[in-house]
Amino acid sequence: MNSALKASARRTQTDRRLQSESELLRAAAELIALRGVAAATFENIGLRAGYSRGLVTQRFGSKQGLIEALIARLQARMEALLDARHLDALDGLEAVLGFVDIFLSNLAEDGEMRAYFVLMAGAVADVSELRAPFAAAHKDVEVRLEALFLRGQAQGVIRAGLNADAAALMVGALLLGLSTQLLVDPGMDLEPIRETSLAALRASFAA
Repeated sequence: MNSALKASARRTQTDRRLQSESELLRAAAELIALRGVAAATFENIGLRAGYSRGLVTQRFGSKQGLIEALIARLQARMEALLDARHLDALDGLEAVLGFVDIFLSNLAEDGEMRAYFVLMAGAVADVSELRAPFAAAHKDVEVRLEALFLRGQAQGVIRAGLNADAAALMVGALLLGLSTQLLVDPGMDLEPIRETSLAALRASFAA
């Protein structure tokens, strides 16, 4: 087989692997969002995605591996949404508000985001070692938001006396609280809450 054919075969194999992983993760998220964490067995995930249980084990190895893959998938999708909004081109205050807007605009309609918070709630309630990946993901959000607050202060659009780290934690806690509330009350109308949150945050942080 010549080098071009070998490269094409490798690309095809990689494409198949990425496709199967994506379909397995989507199936896992759907099961968790619809039926809870207990329903997301490797056998059920494989059946829903049209693959074998063995492939799920091969791809993720363990429940923690699956959860870490789901978190990475969600983070990548959020990054794509944030990049599409061009937050880096906005001043610090507008970037913070843009982050909140994107998160809340997608929260009600995104089944994978719902699955993420179902998993997180279970890990916290069970005092499970699976809390660690969630803690790391939330720390990443805190660091990102803190950087936006500091940028806004340097630009003069966010109050200079504001504690940037505390403000980042407060915004993260707001998003976490609303996400949890949506699990308790799936029929909650997020649109007026989104508008009120953005107005309140602007009034609180603006210079």
